Amino acid sequence: MDPAFLVGIVLAFGSLYAMITLEHASIASLFLPAPMVLVFGGTIAIGIASATVRDAVSAVKALPRAVRGDRRKASAMIDDIVAYAEKARAEGLLSLEQLVPDAADPFARRALQSIADGTDADELRVMLEDEIASTAARNRTASRFFATLGGYAPTVGIIGTVVSLTHVLEQLDTPDTLGPMIAAAFVATLWGLLSANFIWLPIGNRLQRLGELELERMTLVLEGMLAVQSGSPPHLVGERLQALVVERPARAKEEREPAPEPVETS
Repeated sequence: MDPAFLVGIVLAFGSLYAMITLEHASIASLFLPAPMVLVFGGTIAIGIASATVRDAVSAVKALPRAVRGDRRKASAMIDDIVAYAEKARAEGLLSLEQLVPDAADPFARRALQSIADGTDADELRVMLEDEIASTAARNRTASRFFATLGGYAPTVGIIGTVVSLTHVLEQLDTPDTLGPMIAAAFVATLWGLLSANFIWLPIGNRLQRLGELELERMTLVLEGMLAVQSGSPPHLVGERLQALVVERPARAKEEREPAPEPVETS
């Protein structure tokens, strides 16, 4: 599990709580039901209205992934693919079918099964590229939905403030209550900005980044499996895949870099 999202959200709301405490303000004054219902309910409703029900359902299903992250890294797949290449060179492509049940990555599992079934190289590339494209589209839909909520939330908050201020202007004959009513009116704007920058936009950006990492891993698997199918030597497969990884393992980097020559001293 990648704790970056939870750590960031906790620190963000913790900073808000610290400010409220240092200002000696009342935190209860921020949790007013009316503005919160308008901001959260109105923002989500507008987000659904601007997309489709399927998009909204897909975004909700992506929420657990945004929280826990993705433990599967592209660099972790290199050793597995090199092992596939070694087995294919030693025992033939049909032997890869024995490894299908043990493959941890679903994308690699389907590629292994296709190779073992004798799928042509061009057909295999097209099939895997189509799956990568559909995964990218699904990831974009989820991240765009939450980014859209982040764009609507501040405006919905302003609408709530305008509605509340309209009610305040109706109470000008009771000046003693104007101060608390004006303060309560701006709570809607606060929650609009807060929800956008503390919740919706971080979720959208998080899903976008996780989607990029997933596509990087799937592209590595695609190139690796095609190399395995073509019978490339395992060490060449490993070197090619290492070049495709953006964040390379520290151990592999140390192995590729030559050791510095000793400096002679007189």
